[in-house]
Amino acid sequence: MAQRAVWLISHEPGTPLCGTVRFSRRYPTVEKRARVFNGASYVPVPEDGPFLKALLFELRLLDDDKDFVESRDSCSRINKTSIYGLLIGGEELWPVVAFLKNDMIYACVPLVEQTLSPRPPLISVSGVSQGFEFLFGIQDFLYSGQKNDSELNTKLSQLPDLLLQACPFGTLLDANLQNSLDNTNFASVTQPQKQPAWKTGTYKGKPQVSISITEKVKSMQYDKQGIADTWQVVGTVTCKVPVPPILGFYQMKEEEVQLRITINLKLHESVKNNFEFCEAHIPFYNRGPITHLEYKTSFGQLEVFREKSLLIWIIGQKFPKSMEISLSGTVTFGAKSHEKQPFDPICTGETAYLKLHFRILDYTLTGCYADQHSVQVFASGKPKISAHRKLISSDYYIWNSKAPAPVTYGSLLL
Repeated sequence: MAQRAVWLISHEPGTPLCGTVRFSRRYPTVEKRARVFNGASYVPVPEDGPFLKALLFELRLLDDDKDFVESRDSCSRINKTSIYGLLIGGEELWPVVAFLKNDMIYACVPLVEQTLSPRPPLISVSGVSQGFEFLFGIQDFLYSGQKNDSELNTKLSQLPDLLLQACPFGTLLDANLQNSLDNTNFASVTQPQKQPAWKTGTYKGKPQVSISITEKVKSMQYDKQGIADTWQVVGTVTCKVPVPPILGFYQMKEEEVQLRITINLKLHESVKNNFEFCEAHIPFYNRGPITHLEYKTSFGQLEVFREKSLLIWIIGQKFPKSMEISLSGTVTFGAKSHEKQPFDPICTGETAYLKLHFRILDYTLTGCYADQHSVQVFASGKPKISAHRKLISSDYYIWNSKAPAPVTYGSLLL
């Protein structure tokens, strides 16, 4: 049960149009559903002008509407249900729920979840009863305690925010709009705020605008002659980086029942040496649990996850002044258990890698940033504007230089 659109129209005899649309709301998501359900019999919701003219004609509320019109006034068209079909642009929009009360016309178009040809019986259109409940709820809200036109105008200005809570995406949740009024904070602004369809309430607090620039850096480093290292920076903009932020060397050798590893990392001199975090994950696939480890590191701490066959080198928030750090050691493994140890069809033998995870706040490799003083906001209030940028590692691999063949991005996605 949902509504495609709703209107409030003031009946004004003696004026050129005999009426004015005081409020209208369309629900695009419901309209898309109507297009699917109705198929070839679908008729779109018209603009306010054609709808106003067609509805006033059907309700016999036009000043010059005194002649008999067979398509509307014949005995076969006697209407006792307040449900109409409006002829607009040669097509009939049906069903339209509409009634006049206190010189205000309340109208809506319920969603019909089936084809309209042949016209289905009203009892099968559940949105019709919901439409009446919806319109009666609006009527009760507008005229409960209303004493003058000023109060009516105030309530009409509150409707957009109230309907976001009472009828989000065209589905009626609460016909008592007073309940929604009690839960809504109305800012004292001269112009109504335009709310996105997905947001069922207004923001309570000081208005603000946040701008964030995020870059993700990918890298494949092999330390092999004839094989070029690759890197890519992607994010809000796509561009070329002269160098990867962290250069690395990784070597793993099998020596009888153990592995000997050597790792060297160097932070490029142009990169901001202030990390939120920086870690090197060194997995050992297709092997048993780690039973023994001997190592030496020039910087940071090493954590061992024996059952996962994983080493994590916690570098921290800064590289040393030399910008270079190293880790070396030997790792011994126990008997392999296929149920517990990690498996990877690529990382067999000496084909192995370490993966860097890091984040640097208030920094981008490309130098991109948002100037918060140049941001223009067209709103009635003065929002607080904040701009953020950060560099995040993404698929940042350093491969074993002893591996028999290089591994590409494509093979990792297989």
